[in-house]
Amino acid sequence: MERCVLGSFVVVFMSFLGCFLVALSQSEVYAKGFITWDDMKVDEDGRTRLSSRDNYNQSLVIVVDENGGGDSLTVQGAIDMVPEHNTGRVKIYILPGIYREKVLVPSTKPYISFLGKEGQINDTIITWNSKASDTDSNGVELGTYRSASVTIESDYFCATGITFENTVVAVPGGYGMQAVALRVSGDKAFFYKVRILGTQDTLLDETGSHYFYQCHIQGSVDFIFGRGRSLFQDCILQSTAKKTGAIAAHHRDSPYDNTGFSFVGCVINGTGKVLLGRAWGNYSRAIYSYCYFDNIIIPSGWSDWNSPYRQKTVVFGEYECSGRGAETRGRVPWLKTFSYEEVRPFLGMQFINGGQWLRL
Repeated sequence: MERCVLGSFVVVFMSFLGCFLVALSQSEVYAKGFITWDDMKVDEDGRTRLSSRDNYNQSLVIVVDENGGGDSLTVQGAIDMVPEHNTGRVKIYILPGIYREKVLVPSTKPYISFLGKEGQINDTIITWNSKASDTDSNGVELGTYRSASVTIESDYFCATGITFENTVVAVPGGYGMQAVALRVSGDKAFFYKVRILGTQDTLLDETGSHYFYQCHIQGSVDFIFGRGRSLFQDCILQSTAKKTGAIAAHHRDSPYDNTGFSFVGCVINGTGKVLLGRAWGNYSRAIYSYCYFDNIIIPSGWSDWNSPYRQKTVVFGEYECSGRGAETRGRVPWLKTFSYEEVRPFLGMQFINGGQWLRL
């Protein structure tokens, strides 16, 4: 009888333990599948350094200091220290300085944060000067994609307090002048208070869902482009065009693709005269809502990229924008007119399914 009771207790206990471990495992997966504000902060006094090989799956910090006071002299050197297929957050804390290097965060290293000193966004700069017409060691042109100063291929990447820069100054009409400062092809990335500086093709928002919040992005021609699904909220989009240019060039191949660029509460200013967007793909989608336009917007506002048939398939829109550049009477006749209910899916986190990967 006692054995029976003991056996029943063991069965119940093991069943409970199994359920507990499953729940714990699910909880860990759930927590790891999000970006939080904590991922954007460094405890400078109590940080755990990447020196304990036993604890590499915890939230650790690698310090980059060009003056030799950290774990690495270079940003790429810090990335190389992160274990392949890491399952925990690694924060790369980059001290103020100008880091002249080409940087790649590979797809095999998710959960990485780039963190500059809080409030010193102008002081931590990652910069390079490649352009599309440059050649590699084999004499092959780099092309636009490989011109990027910084490339993010990993998922769950985030950054704050950093400037990403490509110093090439594009010559209007010049061959191969595309010069990317930041290329993002990983999924679920968050950029908060970063600067992205270039001239032509500054930000390659290549693929994936991304959130740009209170960022400063500048350039002259198609300086935000790609196939991504991204929300740009409360950002400054600054034109550096000498004469004419364009802000967004989105590529979308099907009306069923859930991609596009949504600009909400942004300020558009700078020099020259610019288009709000150009139809890089047949179903290109870009929408500006509650934005302020300085008097730099070309009256027509938008371009079909010399493909008139795209006028019937692209989704270009402006909703409740203000400023001298927001006058729509001169806009192209194929500009979409949205009601609030129609534009609402583009106004917040739901556009990028943020509830599934952001805890902010």
